[in-house]
Amino acid sequence: MTVGIEALGYAGWFHRLVEQRGHRLLVGDAYAIRQFARRRQKNDRRDAELILDLLRRGDFPAVRRPSASSREVLDLLHHRERWVGMRTRLKNSLQAVALNNGLARQRGLFTARGRAALADLPLSSAEDWQRRDSLELLDQLGQRVSALDRELEQRGAADLRVQRLRTHPGVGRLTALAAVHTLSPATRFRDGRQVAAYCGLDPKEYSSGERIHHGRISKQGNRLLRALLVEAAWSAIRHCEELRRFYFHLAAHKSSGVAIVAVARKLAVRLYRMLRDEIDYEEFRRRGRDARRARPVDEAVQA
Repeated sequence: MTVGIEALGYAGWFHRLVEQRGHRLLVGDAYAIRQFARRRQKNDRRDAELILDLLRRGDFPAVRRPSASSREVLDLLHHRERWVGMRTRLKNSLQAVALNNGLARQRGLFTARGRAALADLPLSSAEDWQRRDSLELLDQLGQRVSALDRELEQRGAADLRVQRLRTHPGVGRLTALAAVHTLSPATRFRDGRQVAAYCGLDPKEYSSGERIHHGRISKQGNRLLRALLVEAAWSAIRHCEELRRFYFHLAAHKSSGVAIVAVARKLAVRLYRMLRDEIDYEEFRRRGRDARRARPVDEAVQA
């Protein structure tokens, strides 16, 4: 039996229950399902009837569900992201305490010398309490993040797809893992534009007739992968000459923020092609060079 439900949070237990009973589970895009509704009245009965009707007609807008192993890796990545966010907030609070008492070390505040200087600051009882608890929690979070990093490193080392993506300059363990377990199988995407849209890196469009206007990126995609791609883009422009030229060319006409998002989009498309064709970065570059050399010849033949 086929069971169809709308995509919603905190339903993992129900997914597992349905599959353990031997049923086929389809999870649908809630927004797309609603577009099929003929009335504005919405209740559980009408929703169930609509989903049943779409399943019977074969129009149910099912979304792809990652495999169990991919969900596990993505859950670990999300868990790490939450720990890192908490660590960042603790560092910001300690920076505020230090600045409020005349100590300006920026990132150096969390080196051995910076922490010693912070420990020597004469603080009020409330600030001393904040300093002591924050430093203790910061050390604990650092240990937990390191343990997660070791686990993710092991999972990435056992996956040839991750190793291929890591050959691209600027792409590290986390970005490669997120790309592999979010985009695979890459053959389900039609082209690079569809991948950019899936990551939320495509621009919004407000066009009518001959008037065409593109706005900011849609952000209607995988938030974790998008954030990691932007982080990887900053590293890529330091190690890849082609992406560095592309970034500075755009930054000169637009802004650094717009330029780095454009680099992230280009990086997403590159990783998709490497996944789809099962190639490393050197092979990707070789194919790009061959395509550029062949282009003038093709144009001459067509002329």
